[in-house]
Amino acid sequence: MTMFKAPKGRIMFEHEREDLAKVVKIVMERDDTNIAGGNISFKVSAEDTGKEYIIMTPTMMSEAYLGDLAPEQILVVEPHTRKIIAGEGNLTREINMHEAVYDANPDIKCVFHSHAKNAMFWATSGLNMPNITEATQKVGFIETLPFEPNCSEPLAELVSANIAKIGEKAIPHMYLLNSHGVLITTGGKDMDGLTALHSALAIVDTVEWNADIAFIQTLMQKLGLLDGYYSKGNKIGSLEDLEDGTPIYNRKAVAVNGD
Repeated sequence: MTMFKAPKGRIMFEHEREDLAKVVKIVMERDDTNIAGGNISFKVSAEDTGKEYIIMTPTMMSEAYLGDLAPEQILVVEPHTRKIIAGEGNLTREINMHEAVYDANPDIKCVFHSHAKNAMFWATSGLNMPNITEATQKVGFIETLPFEPNCSEPLAELVSANIAKIGEKAIPHMYLLNSHGVLITTGGKDMDGLTALHSALAIVDTVEWNADIAFIQTLMQKLGLLDGYYSKGNKIGSLEDLEDGTPIYNRKAVAVNGD
């Protein structure tokens, strides 16, 4: 976990907040979210006390600020009290979901929620997304959860219950929130929050490509040009599996070092 003590005259967790501001800009530029925004957080600890904090985007990060944030606008939040220790702006109402996820699995170091363009097709359809590309294989089954209103306690409870149910498979993992967006969890016992943030960014971007490719493979099956979903040269599912909710993803061992 990131440990930091701010030198005199520097803002608290300056490097981490600067990095998150850059990530928000990338997410906006690559259509990994829309103007309605989303919210991103990751864990850090103070070097002098070991006290844990959550580094988090402020509310209205996209609509009010168009995704162009200064490090000073990124919030440093005390968990559970929800006290803003540093940062200009207000706390997103989705803090309840972020806290619930961290409580469900303390090894999770980053919670990444956005309204990714292509993934939203699958999320709004209520269908689970076939996971067929090599780059996204580590995420496993990409399930669409039942609908609950955004920012609500029922949504936080739904997500945290599912995170708890899948245990160690929650790292890394991605859920589709019905009619809402994506929720990515990354981390691990030995991973710091900043590394987990970068891991989540890679997942949202590669899953966007997967979402489009899965849609095209679905159309090709309807046209009779494919007899199923294919991943790494193997048939891993069919339209019938898609319709009845059977998980479609490549279950073969993931390469240790990735690409």
